[in-house]
Amino acid sequence: LSAHLPQKLAEGAKFSDPHTKALILLQAHFSRQALSLDLASDRNVVLGSALKLLQALVDVISSNGWLKPALVAMESSQMVVQGLWDRDHPLMQLPHFTKAIVDRCQAHEEEIDTVFDIMGLEDDVRDSLLQLSPAQMADVAHFCNNYPNIDLEYEVADADEVETGDAVQMTVTLEREVDEDTDASTIGQVSAPRYPKPKVEGWWLVVGDVKRNNLLCIKRVALQKTAKVKLDFVAPDEAGDYKLTLYFMCDSYLGCDQEYEFDLSVAQGDSDEDEDSEDGDSDGMEED
Repeated sequence: LSAHLPQKLAEGAKFSDPHTKALILLQAHFSRQALSLDLASDRNVVLGSALKLLQALVDVISSNGWLKPALVAMESSQMVVQGLWDRDHPLMQLPHFTKAIVDRCQAHEEEIDTVFDIMGLEDDVRDSLLQLSPAQMADVAHFCNNYPNIDLEYEVADADEVETGDAVQMTVTLEREVDEDTDASTIGQVSAPRYPKPKVEGWWLVVGDVKRNNLLCIKRVALQKTAKVKLDFVAPDEAGDYKLTLYFMCDSYLGCDQEYEFDLSVAQGDSDEDEDSEDGDSDGMEED
């Protein structure tokens, strides 16, 4: 099995080591390799533990302020839930989709790259492209109905008055688009037939500085229909113009993450030394 996986094992790796077996089973999961019943059972145990470990890994990485590794860990969570590599096309998440179907979608005169593009097709065009049975089309429809479509708006409080070291507050408003007749109990349930347990969506809101690889703020979010989330972070210690990014990352689906660049101008604030100096001058004047 290991000989047919994309990432080769390190030299000297022992198949008797649990971490080696876990690595092989994870790669098999991402590559959607068929497994025997015994190996499939072991894989399911690994997947359940992997998701918990990845969430803990995000917490550890973010506590150190590392942006890019945190984003990689979040994307790895998506891979575990959907059974895909991050380089695979997001349409491969849909049930019964094959590489041939994805190729037909990409070759179509209209741009079809996302789940939302599939949902927007006319029925006859969709049937012609997918060439699936009615039962299989019902599975596709179920997935599309569960796939999150979320509007995001954000605002930075007093953005024109930020000084070095200030506490900066950002308000993020989230609203999920759902049909009026949708059962509230099903909102957020993940369509993931390759993940062995029922899964509910989880999200991260992250503010980061890509250029400096700094993670400034992170918050875990559970979203039903609407939510208003406050993010707090500390402005940089050096004055200047900063290009920051707000990320909205899913832990369960590929292709639905959002990111927004925004500018933050930070003015030089009063330093402690200046304040101490002013206090000293004031005391001296009182003695005179």
